[in-house]
Amino acid sequence: MQTFSNRKATPNAKPKEKGFILYEGKSQLDGEPIVYIATLSTSNRKTGDMVQTWILRSDLEPTEASKQGKDVSICGNCPQRWHSGGACYVNIGQAPLAIYRAYKKGVYSKFDIEIHAPILASRKIRLGAYGDPSAVPFEINKTLTEIATGHTGYTHQIAHKNFDKRYIDILQVSADTPKQAQKFQSLGAKTFRVALPNDHLFDNEIECLSESKGINCIDCGLCDGQTKNIAIVVHGSRKNNFKSNLIASDAIH
Repeated sequence: MQTFSNRKATPNAKPKEKGFILYEGKSQLDGEPIVYIATLSTSNRKTGDMVQTWILRSDLEPTEASKQGKDVSICGNCPQRWHSGGACYVNIGQAPLAIYRAYKKGVYSKFDIEIHAPILASRKIRLGAYGDPSAVPFEINKTLTEIATGHTGYTHQIAHKNFDKRYIDILQVSADTPKQAQKFQSLGAKTFRVALPNDHLFDNEIECLSESKGINCIDCGLCDGQTKNIAIVVHGSRKNNFKSNLIASDAIH
């Protein structure tokens, strides 16, 4: 006669998914190969628990792409690129490099709308934790903004010859001077302006609420390309690299 086991086996649990691949293909900026990856957990205290997305060269480690100047595929003509000696606050050798290596190991599955859309539908998403979202076909990011409960995103590519102007509707346009901010706003964009400590806010701008109120991006959500013009004092470990021929706010009319 057989007896029941006293020890109950635990069914093999499906490993928790770390993220997924949203796009593999040509950069919309220069036609070179890129990959667009969403990761589902973050330790970023400023953004809060948003889904983070990363635009990377698919054929080069991000540190090497930056060293060779091939990060133009994912950063375009951004003046703050590491390769250009700019003030980019992203440490390329940390999260971007780790995510790239995980991608090469096959850690991330390809986006499946039946599996992944329900995950995104209960989350807010950050377009471009590293890299410029406009390197990715517009339809992909537009779909993400429609599925998620909210989003933030920024582009430095409004002057790029291959910039898809539809991105103005879903991304803040980065500005490095007050004059730039006014120019981009005249084109219908909501701007995210980086300022020097002695600069001033325009009447139609508000200071980033993370800086002024300590509010996380996930709870703020104003950087959606539609709501407000935002400004923030330059920050990060490379802030001294920020160079700008700033024009005094009160001299612009």
